[in-house]
Amino acid sequence: MVGVISDSHFSLFRSLINSLLWLYNHNVICLVAIWSSNGAYYVYDVTQYLDDHPGGDDVILAATGKDATEDFEDAGHSKSARELMEQYCIGELDPSPPVSTKHSYSEKFMQLTKQYWAVPVTFVGISVVVGFLYLRKK
Repeated sequence: MVGVISDSHFSLFRSLINSLLWLYNHNVICLVAIWSSNGAYYVYDVTQYLDDHPGGDDVILAATGKDATEDFEDAGHSKSARELMEQYCIGELDPSPPVSTKHSYSEKFMQLTKQYWAVPVTFVGISVVVGFLYLRKK
């Protein structure tokens, strides 16, 4: 089975995705997404199948780069056609919402203080000394 690429791993595949988008935009590859009965979207690279498609390549090209589920189901594909599709599957779309990687300033400060505990300890120490010296002058 093909793995799911989640949002947290997206940056690792950024250059690959940019390359795929360039190929798609220049009609070099043909990608379609189809909803499966198991509750997931699968992406298929059907570029090599364009010439062999019984309905002609225009049918697939019209569904390229988008959700082709309705087009695929309306055509009434046979069980053997569905099995044939498996060899063109290149991945599963992750349906989960993107995970926010942005942290608030307070969260960042807390992370830094955990790493650099000497900074807040020094700050407190200096404050105590300054307070002591101030009270001593009075």
